[in-house]
Amino acid sequence: MTRTPHETPGEPGETNPLSALTLDDLRRRTSMKWRTYPEDVLPLWVAEMDVPLAEPVVRAVTDALALGDTGYPAGTAYAEALAGFAAKRWGWDGLAVERTAIVADVMLGVVEMLKLVTGPGDRVVVNPPVYPPFYQFVEHMDRTVVEAPLGADARLDPAALEDAFTRAVAGGRRAAYLLCSPHNPTGTVHTAAELAAVAGLAERYGVRVVVDEIHAPLVTSGDGFVPYLSVPGAERGLSLMSASKAWNLAGLKAALAVGGAGAAADLARLPEEVSHGPSHLGILAHTVALRDGTAWLDALLAGLDANRRLLTELLAEHLPAIGHRPGEATYLAWLDCRALGLGDDPADVFLRRGRVALNSGLPFGTGGAGHVRLNLATSPGILSEAIRRMAAALSTGRER
Repeated sequence: MTRTPHETPGEPGETNPLSALTLDDLRRRTSMKWRTYPEDVLPLWVAEMDVPLAEPVVRAVTDALALGDTGYPAGTAYAEALAGFAAKRWGWDGLAVERTAIVADVMLGVVEMLKLVTGPGDRVVVNPPVYPPFYQFVEHMDRTVVEAPLGADARLDPAALEDAFTRAVAGGRRAAYLLCSPHNPTGTVHTAAELAAVAGLAERYGVRVVVDEIHAPLVTSGDGFVPYLSVPGAERGLSLMSASKAWNLAGLKAALAVGGAGAAADLARLPEEVSHGPSHLGILAHTVALRDGTAWLDALLAGLDANRRLLTELLAEHLPAIGHRPGEATYLAWLDCRALGLGDDPADVFLRRGRVALNSGLPFGTGGAGHVRLNLATSPGILSEAIRRMAAALSTGRER
């Protein structure tokens, strides 16, 4: 079968969104990814994808603007679309629309959920290396972070988790567990058994689970993701979900808080003014993405799979000393650069000498030193050039 140049393998007729834009196209963007560094830097850091938006999303937002439909959000269409997506994609029929609330975005939703189940001075358990805002937001709201590091296999460590829960509830304080599922930055997809074990431990120690599931649609296998609230014992859990990451909608703010059956009373205490934060256009965009954007998502997932394979090949050829375990989800790669002898912050070296912007591993907590996070949601050409630049950065000590 003959393919057009940008046709995605395995998705006949669907174009690969990652191959649709040139570097010149992307440099016209004014978002953080493309304005933080000079033009000679390739930005493979912050979680923005180098893709055009799904056509149904563009049409919905354009139609709303043409109509002047730019007021305040109303209704449950977003929750209904997410419930339908969850049922079709993950086989989960348990997302109850009546136990949802719109919030501005996932991290602000996390803050509001933590306020419902903990108080100032209480402890919040996280699994480093983990998304840096977990630390920043928790500490800003006067809670204390307790670390339960991932195991050497980048999976949840039950012993570390139990130890952290023990410390978190010491002195009779309330405690919460902020779980990242799928995990950022490793791309680990937690299994049903692992999540059930988490739920059991949390109930045993009286720890409330708040889970960030923003990367849930970005799982290699469509049926690989397990919603935390779907596992036995997770009824008192609170989840934050959004179409933001999977459809590249960070600039169109919206997310949903979802409560388990045992968390309905907690969610009911959410202040009404919290719902004022989301953008009406954001909710329209997210709703349409979940309802009508799955073909685009499937093409994206195929393109991400191809980029994961390409990254593995490029590292083996140009940077074999870098340790890399391809993730099962997200569009992020966690690279172990300790064998390169670049110190605790190799991202600084790759930026100065190679003109490639990556996330430093240091803000990800314990286990982050000597690592970088690479955003592979770009074109194969840009990804290839970035790895070549990184390799060249090792061959010269010349500062640029």
